[in-house]
Amino acid sequence: MKVLESLIAEAEVARVLQICNACRYCEGFCAVFPAMTRRLEFPKADIHYLANLCHNCGACLHACQYAPPHEFAVNVPQALARVRLHTYAQYAWPAGVGRLYQRNGLVLAVAVWLGLAFFLILAMALKGSSSGSGFYAVFPHGLMAGLFAPVFGYALLALGLGVARFWRDEDPGAASAPAVQEATVNVLKLTYLDGGHGQGCNNDDDRWSQARRHAHHATFYGFGLCFAATSVATVYHYVFGWVAPYGWTSLPKLLGTLGGIGLIVGPLGLAWLNVQRDPRQGDAAQKPLDLGFIALLLGISASGLLLALTRWPLLAPAMPLLLCLHLGAVMALFLTMPYSKFAHGFYRGAALLKWSVERRLPTTLRLGSE
Repeated sequence: MKVLESLIAEAEVARVLQICNACRYCEGFCAVFPAMTRRLEFPKADIHYLANLCHNCGACLHACQYAPPHEFAVNVPQALARVRLHTYAQYAWPAGVGRLYQRNGLVLAVAVWLGLAFFLILAMALKGSSSGSGFYAVFPHGLMAGLFAPVFGYALLALGLGVARFWRDEDPGAASAPAVQEATVNVLKLTYLDGGHGQGCNNDDDRWSQARRHAHHATFYGFGLCFAATSVATVYHYVFGWVAPYGWTSLPKLLGTLGGIGLIVGPLGLAWLNVQRDPRQGDAAQKPLDLGFIALLLGISASGLLLALTRWPLLAPAMPLLLCLHLGAVMALFLTMPYSKFAHGFYRGAALLKWSVERRLPTTLRLGSE
């Protein structure tokens, strides 16, 4: 059934892009359309590449004279969004695991989070009270590192293998330094969320808005700051021998606080936009996948910020429980990362790099896989 759904989604993209290739009204909107015009046909690898190049800004849908209710029923954002779901599943490692997550992303994300948190609470209860204060009195540093390092390593391995297979299926050639630089800028700036004119994404009433771009930026850079805080704290611990908890003005605390705020504002904005957005502008079946990812990010940020406040005596008794909830959310994010909406950033980054390489090649029309 999943294979059939994938074939149907890919066939719809091929049909839609054949019509777009004859029209070309939207050629200047984003990278999808100039990449499309370099092709005469759209085999499987091309379809998945173009699907992940799309940022789902909606500009082409609102500009299209053949969009529903026209009999051609051209809806590029929705067709490409449906294929992206199959990209995550088809390139997942180990094979088949990604399909387990597709339909019940929100339920699975919350279930994994709470299940891991319960396991940590149980382990804490069996361990009993320890002398000292701080996180390491609840779970020693060595234990936390031993738990999280393998899970994080697995997530990076699974994502890396999936993206490598995605790249090899349509290898555009060696990536030059200018191509890497251009793709990096496009990732960091979310260039193609500007609708092709700098005004942002379309709402269902045709108005432009930068809300999706701002929410994505808050989420992306919030996560980056939190990761930076953890990395700096690791250097403090292993290089300088400075043991947590750190002061409010320390670099890990400042980076973590700013990142936590970003991971509250960004995911809340994305959740609101996800629920409110016109269903024609995406794949409604993926909402649980989107919301599951958002729920984990909010769980991490909210529990992390509350943990920081447990240094106040009034909130100190809640620290062990909040620590279990926080660690459970972080571990759940890592475990589901290769199969959740988190993966879209990696595949989209690879697609943007492919385009930066491809656009520097001579303009030759591609027929099938030739």
